[in-house]
Amino acid sequence: MNTEYEDALDAEDELSVEDIENQIQQEEEKEFEYIKMDYSLETAEERNEKVKEIIANTPPERLTPRYLDKLAEYLTQPITKQERKEKHILTENRLVTINKRETSYEGLVGKLENGEDGLYNMIINDKNVLLSPKVEITQEDLDTIPGLKELRDIIRQVEEEAKWATGKRKYLLKKQVIEMRQQQYVLKNSFHQFIYSRSTVKTLARLDLSENVWVDAEGEVHSSGIVNLFEPAHIVALLCNYSVLKEDTWNKFDSDMRWMLIDLENIINKALKEKHPLYYDLLIYKIDGKQNAEIQQLLLNKYGIKHSVEYISALWRNKIPKLICDQAKDNWLEWHFTFETKGKWKRCSRCGQIKLAHNRFFSKNNTSKDGFYSICKECRNKGRKNK
Repeated sequence: MNTEYEDALDAEDELSVEDIENQIQQEEEKEFEYIKMDYSLETAEERNEKVKEIIANTPPERLTPRYLDKLAEYLTQPITKQERKEKHILTENRLVTINKRETSYEGLVGKLENGEDGLYNMIINDKNVLLSPKVEITQEDLDTIPGLKELRDIIRQVEEEAKWATGKRKYLLKKQVIEMRQQQYVLKNSFHQFIYSRSTVKTLARLDLSENVWVDAEGEVHSSGIVNLFEPAHIVALLCNYSVLKEDTWNKFDSDMRWMLIDLENIINKALKEKHPLYYDLLIYKIDGKQNAEIQQLLLNKYGIKHSVEYISALWRNKIPKLICDQAKDNWLEWHFTFETKGKWKRCSRCGQIKLAHNRFFSKNNTSKDGFYSICKECRNKGRKNK
């Protein structure tokens, strides 16, 4: 008996690795000879019918757990393929991309109740600030938060196991990894409660908005105020919070914000109401809380012009605040060179209006006696548009 066993071992030792692999393959083919899978079937329904047919034609003793796993893998392949098309399955590379996108400017806009305006409620206008998540798992967290280090170890184990898994098991392990990655941040948040500001608007309403305003060598207006009407980003923040700020400062006559909002309203009327009525209506619609798709239809009905929702956002965030900002600077310059210091004024040869001889109102012309063209910028711009 011992001799036969030793002979068998010797014979096994003589087999090459390739021979052993061939034997294993032959045994698998013999075990699964009843499985005639049709991989041209792409839908789950078609493969389900095929599996029913295979089971019906397979002897019961052949329906081993391994055999059934093979059928299950055949069934889940089309589902996995379809989910990949619909981007339901997250590979490691795609997970990094999606995490970046979900914490990007556009991703946050899509998740906030008030869309893009919700971002401006944070008084922030730099998209790059929001590119990467601020919260991360640090070594201090691993050392101090109970259970976090163990959870990270389990994540690594499951990730390693997923590398060698196939079919449905690989899919389930990846889902498990994603869920556990989310749980580690939930665990950190439950241990260290983060502090979030919930009173940004009320704080704005109580700010001291005193400022110093000056004109630089290029004739540009500047302000030292923490919030002022000469910065488009500040105007965006004020417009996005207008309704709440207006309500909070309605009867507070000592609030600087109350008087700034009154100035803002007067500037808006002068900058938009007559010169750009479409922009004026768009601004009112946004302050009223209407969404871009609804605004698009309202503007189409009133003006017969259909702007894309993206263009409406660009007008709201960029064009309209800049027009208001420019009007605020014009107003201050006219007041400054009328009441604070003596300015030079000239009459436009086309419209006949007397305006400040300043590069905000007249383009520079070195050949002219006063250094400016005789036609004001507004008339020159109208002339270009009519050509």
